[in-house]
Amino acid sequence: METWINGVLHRCTHFRDIVHCGLFIGLLLGIWQVTALEMSVGKIPFIEAVNGSTVLLPCTYASCIGIKNLYFNWQYDDNGTMEKVCEAVIPNENMEPHVNVFRERVEFVGSSKTSNISILLWNITFDDEGQYTCYGRNPKEKGRNHSAIFTLIVVDKLRVVDNTLTLIIAAAVGGSIGLLMAFMLLKNFTLYVLAKIEEKNKECLVSSSGIDNTENGLSGSKAGSKTPKKA
Repeated sequence: METWINGVLHRCTHFRDIVHCGLFIGLLLGIWQVTALEMSVGKIPFIEAVNGSTVLLPCTYASCIGIKNLYFNWQYDDNGTMEKVCEAVIPNENMEPHVNVFRERVEFVGSSKTSNISILLWNITFDDEGQYTCYGRNPKEKGRNHSAIFTLIVVDKLRVVDNTLTLIIAAAVGGSIGLLMAFMLLKNFTLYVLAKIEEKNKECLVSSSGIDNTENGLSGSKAGSKTPKKA
């Protein structure tokens, strides 16, 4: 693979084909980014926890071409000085690592089967607050490395969220929907009553028209039945 790449680059340099060389290098960079090792601490890279509780510091890794002798560690940023929390090497995807822990109240809870290298911090104190870096290096990707930062915030007690505004908005929205439904029901009922009244009026008009025609017919027949007087 490397020989082929070097040959293509040599030809690009020899013929000075800038366009094709640029496309080729861009393709290589794209493939490199896709297959590169990536460390992740999740969509929310921080947690707020109560003093004395136990917290999980999450971290997972991913690589499109797999891992071999993946080295990872957790580090704590102590005012600019990076202190190693734990470290290990994962030989391959089916072998669990032997993790060396350098800090008290730390437990490794990850597994290579799920690409997980998370740790637990037991009975946290205010001294544990700060940034923790999850670092990984994959020799299978020519030593490609990546890191992600997770922040721990330690508090005396969790803040109580004021939901008053949310309740007011929910009540207003619910009331508006209720009024709209009541209006629609009233509208439909009114239209129904008006339709019935109009239908009844039509029936009355038809009936009265028939009665008038009958009376006119009877009057005409009576007038026609009179015999003329003899002269």
